[in-house]
Amino acid sequence: MGKPKRGRCAKRNKNKATEPDELVQAPHSFVIHRGLPGAHILELTKDFRRVMEPYTATSLKERKKNTIKDFLSVAGPLHVSHICIFSKTSLGMYLKIARLPRGPTLTFKIHNFSLARDVVSSLKKQSVVEEAFKHAPLIVLNSFSGEGLHLKMMASMFQNMFPTINLLTVDLNTVRRCVLLNYNSTTKMIDFRHYSIRVVPVGISKGVKKVVQGKVPDLSRCNDIAEFFTKAGMLSESEAEDDPQHQVTVPQKLKTRGTLEQEKSAIRLSELGPRLTLSLIKIEDGLLDGEVLYHDLIHKSEEEREEIQRKREMKKKLKEKRKRIQEENKKKKEELKAQLKEKSMKGQKEKSELRVDTSEQKEEMKIDKNQEENAEVEDDDREYYREEVGEEPDKDLFSSRPGGYKRKFRPPPYGNKKRKTEDGQQRDRNQNQRDTRDGHKKSDGFKSKKRETFRKGAKGGGGERGFKRGGKQSGKGKRVDKTNSANRDNRPVGGNARNYRR
Repeated sequence: MGKPKRGRCAKRNKNKATEPDELVQAPHSFVIHRGLPGAHILELTKDFRRVMEPYTATSLKERKKNTIKDFLSVAGPLHVSHICIFSKTSLGMYLKIARLPRGPTLTFKIHNFSLARDVVSSLKKQSVVEEAFKHAPLIVLNSFSGEGLHLKMMASMFQNMFPTINLLTVDLNTVRRCVLLNYNSTTKMIDFRHYSIRVVPVGISKGVKKVVQGKVPDLSRCNDIAEFFTKAGMLSESEAEDDPQHQVTVPQKLKTRGTLEQEKSAIRLSELGPRLTLSLIKIEDGLLDGEVLYHDLIHKSEEEREEIQRKREMKKKLKEKRKRIQEENKKKKEELKAQLKEKSMKGQKEKSELRVDTSEQKEEMKIDKNQEENAEVEDDDREYYREEVGEEPDKDLFSSRPGGYKRKFRPPPYGNKKRKTEDGQQRDRNQNQRDTRDGHKKSDGFKSKKRETFRKGAKGGGGERGFKRGGKQSGKGKRVDKTNSANRDNRPVGGNARNYRR
């Protein structure tokens, strides 16, 4: 069989069913909110989604009835590895960061925060470039190298929330944002900041820099174009030359105008927001539940920890036992259902076989009975023929067919008419005799009813014939003829007058 031909659209289609490895291996995240409603927590959730772009669900539609299991069920196909939950209670706001699908979970308390719109509006020069959000930010951790298990877990969680970079193969054009996390060991506070990164050339004047970067210069305060390039007093304090420590040598060619490869350039940061001040409350071993590995406010002894661990193990064993019993009961029900089904199918099969056998027996009995009746009739006819004629009759003389069985009864084509039995015929004959003896025949119902009505009217004073009973003029009990029927000829029209009596 030949290879099927592909159309033009199929050949030109560049879409692939498989995703690139870089996209699959990158950490994805869900950012949701829970607890008491409020405008600030909604905006803070949206700003944090902006920070986690592009590997996050920016337009995630969440409802109150959605549970963590709902997000966990779709996390696998979408390659989601972390979930960030903002919650608000009567005591304050909290941030939970959990690793999917089995934890651990870090709970932070939010002491202070500023929304992105407030941060951007407070800057003198606002620089928000949409191109910067097409790539993941660079994570920078400061002072997380102290002793303690909670510091190591925090550093590992924050690092794994963002994709890793390879310093040898990284493209500097994709590094446009950075997230800074600073830990203060004295106050145990974490400062969260979000910046955009710009690379600007150094060693040139402000005028040259503007011309190089493609900006239109303002020559209203200059007499000559040379004065615009050489005048250093036009620089503001914020645009003065940076400290040499802030200058770097760019190893690659960047898209920014004025920056050259292997030349020194300055790094400028512009804050995008939001700002957060966090403090670690506790670390749990599981997903939003499990053994508490660290708690900043509550400290338990070894005995209390062992007791909690023992209760947790008992609860886990009880859960496994119930699950095992449930599976056994389910298996028993399925076996019982299969047995009942097999029994039902067997009964139906036996019933159908019995029905077929019964019908065949009835047909055989009917045929045998017909044959017996035909044989009796033929025997009687043959005996009569022998007595009268004195010789044996032919073989097929008294049978309608050579087979010797009776022809089946066929109803008449004009329809079935109920035949009267002998009892019904005798009953009709007795009724006719009684009617003849009484001197009249039984009439139909309509005529009988009419005559009965007429008799009642005659006995009751002729109310239906126009007569009126009683009255002062005619005397009590006498009839008054208002129709003048006494002078009318009562002979029937077309009838015989000799049989009429007045």
